[in-house]
Amino acid sequence: MVPRGKIVGPFSCMDLEKKIIQGLERLSDVFKTLLWEKAKNHGISPIQIQILIFVKNHRLELCNVTQLAKEFSLTKPTVSDAVRVLYEKELVAKEFSSADSRRYGLFLTSAGRKITDEIGDFTKPIETILEERADKELETVYLHLTHLIAGLHKKGIIQVQRNCFSCRFYRGNGIKHFCGYLDQPLTHEELRLDCAEHDAIPQ
Repeated sequence: MVPRGKIVGPFSCMDLEKKIIQGLERLSDVFKTLLWEKAKNHGISPIQIQILIFVKNHRLELCNVTQLAKEFSLTKPTVSDAVRVLYEKELVAKEFSSADSRRYGLFLTSAGRKITDEIGDFTKPIETILEERADKELETVYLHLTHLIAGLHKKGIIQVQRNCFSCRFYRGNGIKHFCGYLDQPLTHEELRLDCAEHDAIPQ
């Protein structure tokens, strides 16, 4: 019997799991390259672009240095420096807390929103290829990705996760899904990786 994950034949020198990891590494390189090309066009760094995109798509209370450091697995000084540059370029502004004047949330200025609108299509080359695949195939890939990300979160490798599998509203076995917040079943494609209503399971 051939062990699970083994390929028989001339290409069996590497476990299937390792080949998948190799493929994910290639995709990561492509993502970084596409992001870097956009960054160069606007005179900002890739991490600064990622911060702008994050701020655009998330509520104010998540858009602070501490949270951003967790989101991107970076040190606070690194994020603070990136935020400082964005602030000096007038791409983000700060809304200070009424309870603590030292705390603030970031939001985009009109200039910052214009840039995020222009760079929002940096993943278009990848999307174009995915559009050529069958819906059922994409659903399967997405389901496996959500499980992989959830597993990395459980191991503490990914610090912050707002997907269905880490939410107290989720009911299911990983194949069949139900959302207690929406009070309805979910298909594979309706699972979320970054949900605004996410409520983390208590540790």
